[in-house]
Amino acid sequence: MSGGTTVADLAPRVLAAGPRLGNTRLVCVDGPAGSGKTTVAERLIGALEGTAELVHMDDLYAGWTLTGAVARLSAGVLRPLAEGRAGGYHRYDWAAGRFGVELVGVPVPEVLVVEGCGSSPRALDAWTTLRIWVEAPPAVRLRRGLARDGAVLEPEWRAWQRTEAAEFAREDTRARADLRVDGAPPCPDGAIVVLG
Repeated sequence: MSGGTTVADLAPRVLAAGPRLGNTRLVCVDGPAGSGKTTVAERLIGALEGTAELVHMDDLYAGWTLTGAVARLSAGVLRPLAEGRAGGYHRYDWAAGRFGVELVGVPVPEVLVVEGCGSSPRALDAWTTLRIWVEAPPAVRLRRGLARDGAVLEPEWRAWQRTEAAEFAREDTRARADLRVDGAPPCPDGAIVVLG
């Protein structure tokens, strides 16, 4: 699959794949901050028409760090789903600077889409059905991030870009992806540009 396509084209591919996380198919949408991962993930959720749940890695980071996020995802969500049980996690409150007390439940779905930087490390490969990498030029990503979060956070964003780059190099994330998507160009709803 290369060139222009739609996220709707991915839905049958995902559902046709055998589940590897208990009875659930795990789809990880990874890539640098501001590349368009959330857009791709939300479009895929829509295309899966009620068969999928979405978890954002932003809810599992302890602030501007990747440390511990995959462990929280694994312990609270993935291991229970692998055993056929509902999972859950405590959402990080970025304004308060701490995890909330209320448990966010994750029922056992046909498909679990996890989106965010660092969502597809090698440690999750045995459970993962599809790894999607979304990319865009650094200037585009930074512009999007600051438009969303505010220019006051530019130092954090620049530090994060270094943090995520080190993670992607360590995990060889882009090369290990099953599908690479160009998140830079504006695309009509549902459309994606698949890179060769």
